[in-house]
Amino acid sequence: MRSIKDYIILALKGVAMGAADVVPGVSGGTIAFISGIYEELLETISSINLTALKKIKTEGITSFWQHINGNFITALFLGILISIASFAKLITYLLEFHSILLWSFFFGLIIASIYLVGKKIKQWNVKEVIGILIGTIIAYYVTILPPMQNPNALWFIFLSGAIAICAMILPGISGSFILLLLGSYETILGAIKDFKLATIAVFAIGCLTGLLSFSKLLNWMFKKYHDITIALLTGFLVGSLNKIWPWKFTLSTRINSHGETVPFIQENILPTHFEGDPKLVLSIVMLFVGLGLILILEKIAVKK
Repeated sequence: MRSIKDYIILALKGVAMGAADVVPGVSGGTIAFISGIYEELLETISSINLTALKKIKTEGITSFWQHINGNFITALFLGILISIASFAKLITYLLEFHSILLWSFFFGLIIASIYLVGKKIKQWNVKEVIGILIGTIIAYYVTILPPMQNPNALWFIFLSGAIAICAMILPGISGSFILLLLGSYETILGAIKDFKLATIAVFAIGCLTGLLSFSKLLNWMFKKYHDITIALLTGFLVGSLNKIWPWKFTLSTRINSHGETVPFIQENILPTHFEGDPKLVLSIVMLFVGLGLILILEKIAVKK
């Protein structure tokens, strides 16, 4: 039985997940994994099905709520929603004016996450090594795909939500980056900032549809092939480092929905080849801040 304090901590984990999901390149699933709630999250989402709905009629609301682990999912998603609504403008500002430092922080966070996720593999063999390689290749390939230009029609917003949410619950593959590839990132972020209810509602329904279906697959994989699944997720984290590398050179630009010129296709470069101030010292500091933060959180979780 969880206490009020436990639910507050859960909500804070949701806040961290929401903040990560806003950034194109960082996954809220990574935060869920390293904070120790990933498998419970998958199992909880998977429990929302027809059987749960039947319980409302046969056994009442209380039985239904317990079946879907309602207190857990409510506290977590409340934190995520608060975070997304609160951090959308802040993250947009940081990406525009302090992108190198922000990416350096998350680069350190992902490096630490690779270690923490990888060590959950109980027994190493050839299958696990192949799993990491496959996960790395898939995630790396996703990061080098060029962004698409697509319509802002509601049907496409629904589809974007269904696809992106699958990535959001995978450690290493960012739902926000998938939205960027689909050309829907600015539309969704703008809808959140401007509180466009129709767009938000359609996107949320798409997310719910994708979440309920994909979580069942992941939950089954964890139960049947635990170590191989962990290996794949570890590979996703390794491959995602390509996207999070702080120093980039812009190969081409595009005009966004606000009439501003923004990067379209970029490639990673060394800090010494970066045009302008690479902020190398501060970047290294932020990298270790991100790395240290995750390791400290993991130690706290282990003690509990």
